[in-house]
Amino acid sequence: MSSLSRCIIILLAMLEKLELIQKRYDELSQLLAREEIVGDPRRFQELSKERGALEDVVTLYREYRAKEKELAELESLLDSHAEPEMTALVKEEASRLRQQQSDLLRRLKLSLMPKDPNDHKDVIVEIRAGAGGEEASLFAADLFRMYSRYAQAKGWEVEIIDSSQSELGGFKELVFEVKGKGAFSRLKHERGVHRVQRVPLTEASGRIHTSTATVAVLPEAEEIEVEINPNDLKMEFFRSRGAGGQNVNKVITAVRITHLPTGIVASCQDERSQIQNRMKAMAVLRARLLDLERRKQSESIHRERRMQVGTGQRAEKIRTYNFPQNRVTDHRINTSFHNLQKILDGELDEIIEALISKEQVEQLEAAVT
Repeated sequence: MSSLSRCIIILLAMLEKLELIQKRYDELSQLLAREEIVGDPRRFQELSKERGALEDVVTLYREYRAKEKELAELESLLDSHAEPEMTALVKEEASRLRQQQSDLLRRLKLSLMPKDPNDHKDVIVEIRAGAGGEEASLFAADLFRMYSRYAQAKGWEVEIIDSSQSELGGFKELVFEVKGKGAFSRLKHERGVHRVQRVPLTEASGRIHTSTATVAVLPEAEEIEVEINPNDLKMEFFRSRGAGGQNVNKVITAVRITHLPTGIVASCQDERSQIQNRMKAMAVLRARLLDLERRKQSESIHRERRMQVGTGQRAEKIRTYNFPQNRVTDHRINTSFHNLQKILDGELDEIIEALISKEQVEQLEAAVT
């Protein structure tokens, strides 16, 4: 099936769905006018809530149909008037109406899509070096820089929670928080295995290596969303570590928290205060527990993370950063972008918008069928 045919089928199915929604809205309006419904507060509230949920969609759809009727009337005028001036005016008005219809159709598509309740939340991002040794650690650092630059451009705040550096300044593991409006809605598309192909600094012969890093993106959980029994927690305190594992702080401020029922571990060592480290470690723990709960898994967080990012092997990837060809390829949309350095400098919007568009098409197909 061609792309055009698929779009037409989706559009027809969507309009059919909107007709059914409008019909249900009218039915609810009639029911709410009945005396027996008005006299039953519980039933009246239930039907009012359902009608209210449909009202915005129906309003948009009726406006869309009104523009469609106006357009049909204008096009009939084109057949009955041969005067050049009148024809030009009618065509101009018809063009304006088509644009308004297009805008209404876009809004209708969005109204039919399910809303992700986490989209407005701050996020906790976990980057881990995968296959490739030291080069994978350096790539993990590149990804952190990319997300930091992207967050900066969006006006978001980035705070490192926990990190484990490699000998050459990369990261074996890095956990950080991103705070800002819509952070999860944008960054959730980054979770998975990222693959890099380039000549490492440590490669004397100029041979291209392939390495990976995994990215997990978790919506930050509020305290009221996750109930944690203090008796289920094991607290450990230690000195902060630097590159190579040596202690860099004489005061014991780093915190490691283990959730005993699940085995989930969260730690923070980047703040000078033990209290601050404990608060951040608890935020990571809550996010991981909420993520675990939502996916309805009884295993530890490690299995959940494998579902999200795989094992970190080279064959598993969502995106490839190819330095020799100055190309970034996102394998979920089978699209390449030839501005690798700008992307690594944080210019991710083009890729993210493409991924959002694909997601919206899939959601619309599901919604109308």
